[in-house]
Amino acid sequence: MPETERVVDEMDLESDPGTDETTDPDVDLALSLAEVARDLSGEASVHSALTRICEIAVDTVDGCTAAGVTVAGPDWYRTPAATEQLVHDVDRLQYETGEGPCVDALREHVVFRTGDLAADPRWPLFGEKAAELGINSMLSFRLFNDEDTFGSLNLYAQEHDAFSDRSVDIGAVFAAHAGLALGHAQDRDTARNLELALDSNRRVGMAIGILMARHQLDEHAAFALLRGASQHANRKLRVMAEEVISTGEIAR
Repeated sequence: MPETERVVDEMDLESDPGTDETTDPDVDLALSLAEVARDLSGEASVHSALTRICEIAVDTVDGCTAAGVTVAGPDWYRTPAATEQLVHDVDRLQYETGEGPCVDALREHVVFRTGDLAADPRWPLFGEKAAELGINSMLSFRLFNDEDTFGSLNLYAQEHDAFSDRSVDIGAVFAAHAGLALGHAQDRDTARNLELALDSNRRVGMAIGILMARHQLDEHAAFALLRGASQHANRKLRVMAEEVISTGEIAR
């Protein structure tokens, strides 16, 4: 019998048949994380997914009293979602000093934990200033899907040494779920924006065709007419195209 099957059998034999398995905190946690994954996968936008990530992290991870998500570009960082203003203030210090757990989680792709920011030698500039704001413990995880890094999930606490090994374990599993859900949310937003762009292009194309027929213009001249009217009226090209489709003419 394979080893994995033997272990499962032994666990089954040792369990109390009269005990409700859902009272086991590890079982409850697994069920909660599964529900988190389903909830996040159903979010309507990247922003709402990030907000849910922060909210559920506070409820899920032991010791966490505030949470935020950092995203980054080639030369910038920002915090698109957070549970409170204090997170934005602490993150701003990290971005200004170029150091801190969330910055390093993005750079080095590992988990960073600290229980005494003011005394942590890894971030001498940031740590002392963060402690002055009342944050003494941080726990940061990279959010990723396959090989793509989306950002970092950052957990905060006013207490010293707030995050235990269990906090790290729970947070890591949660961050994995959140990274997958965030990737799905970004894919949905990308698909939605592409669909909107294609529809806009189709409407502009229809308007150009109408102008070509109405004014005996070639395609380039018709597009120039539509674009000129858009700039003159300070209205989007798509809006002007809709007007041409509806009226057969363009406002001058």
